[in-house]
Amino acid sequence: MRQAMIIINPSSGKEEAGEYVRYAERVLADQGYLVTIKETAKELDATRYCITACEECYDLVVSIGGDGTLHETINGLMNQKQHPKLGVVPLGTINDFARALQIPLNPEIAIQTLASSNVKTVDIGCLNDRLFGNVVAVGSIAGSLSSVSIEEKTKLGSLAYLKEGLKQLTSTSPHPLVIHYDEKTWQGDSPLFLAVLTNSVGGFENLIPDAAVDDGLLHCFIIQDLSILNTITASISLLLGSLKDHKDVVYFTAQNVTVSSPEAVRTNVDGEEGPILPITLSVLPRHIQVIVPEVD
Repeated sequence: MRQAMIIINPSSGKEEAGEYVRYAERVLADQGYLVTIKETAKELDATRYCITACEECYDLVVSIGGDGTLHETINGLMNQKQHPKLGVVPLGTINDFARALQIPLNPEIAIQTLASSNVKTVDIGCLNDRLFGNVVAVGSIAGSLSSVSIEEKTKLGSLAYLKEGLKQLTSTSPHPLVIHYDEKTWQGDSPLFLAVLTNSVGGFENLIPDAAVDDGLLHCFIIQDLSILNTITASISLLLGSLKDHKDVVYFTAQNVTVSSPEAVRTNVDGEEGPILPITLSVLPRHIQVIVPEVD
């Protein structure tokens, strides 16, 4: 009998979390799975549960929660011989990974998708000694995004990040960065560097219209020192999906990137606080299988 593990963050989705996990259990049981349910109570629980699922050769791991729960779950796949398929039920505010894979943002419909026979093999990023599913941000802005309150994210959604980013761009100094990518080097001052795996960042699904979840590339943006006027035009470019063409943005794709600075510059990884520079980034092409909706 096939085995599935549901990893649920009970604090996500408010009081509905319990109902969602029971529904997911029924859907998976109908598909012939023997279901184990694991609730997270502290940091890295989801990672530990996923490691157990890998070691015990589970066929499927389902993450029910926000981007943080999913990030921890994905990290349980690191250096594992056996990779279960991944199911995603988004209960967070932004849910970039789900957006990029066109997994329904409605939790009930996403749970129904777990019965899909359609699987997408997707890239995963590696930052130093951890994995990430969507984005790494570097700079003062990146650090500030980790502190955006749950209330603001619930009220404003993606605009909460844009609001905080604009505030930081106009009030903080850029950092000296040295960025090596493939055989090239960029060196200069920047308030923000982004390395992205998918088309969706902070809920903005048009950031990189051409990015694919399985193209084997990091899509990178170096935001150069911007005046208030240029910050506004860059924001418009972000909304229109043409940020890479902005005159104050350096855009490139790469498979390997290192970022360093003489200063203690903060990072943000999949919406969570990351390590201080330096960092090394790479792509693990088509590394995991994710259940996605059936193709019409």
